[in-house]
Amino acid sequence: MLSSLNTNILHIGLFFGLFKYCVLMPFQRFKRIMRAIQGSLIVASTLQIVLGFSGLWRNVIRFSSPLSVVPLVSLVGFGLYEFGFPGVAKCVEIGLPQLILIVFVSQYMPHVIKSGRHVFDRFAVIFSVVVVWIYAHLLTVGGAYNGKAPKTQISCRTDRAGLIDAAPWIRVPYPFQWGAPSFDAGEAFAMMMASFVALVESTGAFIAVSRYASATPMPPSILSRGIGWQGVAILVSGLFGTVNGSSVSVENAGLLALTRVGSRRVVQISAGFMIFFSILGKFGAVFASIPAPIIAALYCLFFAYVGAGGLSFLQFCNLNSFRTKFILGFSVFMGLSVPQYFNEYTAINGYGPVHTGARWFNDIVNVPLSSEAFVAGCLAYFLDNTLHRKDSGIRKDRGKHWWDKFRSFKGDPRSEEFYSLPFNLNKYFPSV
Repeated sequence: MLSSLNTNILHIGLFFGLFKYCVLMPFQRFKRIMRAIQGSLIVASTLQIVLGFSGLWRNVIRFSSPLSVVPLVSLVGFGLYEFGFPGVAKCVEIGLPQLILIVFVSQYMPHVIKSGRHVFDRFAVIFSVVVVWIYAHLLTVGGAYNGKAPKTQISCRTDRAGLIDAAPWIRVPYPFQWGAPSFDAGEAFAMMMASFVALVESTGAFIAVSRYASATPMPPSILSRGIGWQGVAILVSGLFGTVNGSSVSVENAGLLALTRVGSRRVVQISAGFMIFFSILGKFGAVFASIPAPIIAALYCLFFAYVGAGGLSFLQFCNLNSFRTKFILGFSVFMGLSVPQYFNEYTAINGYGPVHTGARWFNDIVNVPLSSEAFVAGCLAYFLDNTLHRKDSGIRKDRGKHWWDKFRSFKGDPRSEEFYSLPFNLNKYFPSV
């Protein structure tokens, strides 16, 4: 599953290819599309870099409260329900055993065998994936999918399309590998809107990560700094010609909750493995051969954890207040209903509800309104900051007083422990 920004970028990239370069030969069309996406990513990265490092996003986050982040964080997880069991059902004989095994190993085994070392919850993903992956490979080599429908073979087989044989042993990526990036104003504006949607969704994922890492509530300056670094990652993606940008991995936030491991060292080692597998193509292809239903089964747990992390902020709100009930109910309902309409309309007609002659304008409107977390988060933020805000007692109903201590990086001495940058980078990127 690609993160929110990446999905939108793929949608826009497909639009580039179908409408603008359809007269070219396949490989030429591919290169033109890649160069167009490169240029759009480079331009779109400036949005997050400017909003993050300038502190503008910090000023926006300072007006948020536990009440306004509940719909945002919850739908960052729950809003991805379409990637859960529907993906498992594409090959139920593989996906369902994976789902049952991961739940049993991570939730039941620690209470059945009390080792005291957190072995089962921390290694449940590795253990269950390896077992079901071997089981899927035995089904493949045993001929269980011979003669089956193409969709079934794509979802179930572990040797599909000669993936491992076609991958090179070593391939070092380099900047502008598809040629000089091309820049178009319409494409750039559409990609910037996708980047802004990813910015909002990543904000929710950042909050969920801090929650599950047992850290203090994230100061607005830290969150803004994280958005700035995310913009740098999008810039690097554009320079190296990837088809996707970068945003906070919702599945990794859920993995953090499942394993209860929030160490930076683990993330750094994982990044090293990702670089290693990207250069040694054969090894990366082996992992890419994991059937998608196995990954979808993991998503059922990961996204559920992230959504539940958003609901956990309700403990800071006054649930007896009708204002609180209205904001929560209305924003969550509209966050589910509006994107459902946009997605259904697009699936039936082949284009979004906003369908003008300016295709870049269509994407600017259709892309954000197709995101559950974006719609719910923005609506909750607006209502929470405009609806009877000055009335007495509203501040406590919102849970705002719980976050007063963490509005500044120096407001709590633990912020240095949780959020300081390595290699003395705080000197160049101060948190204020």
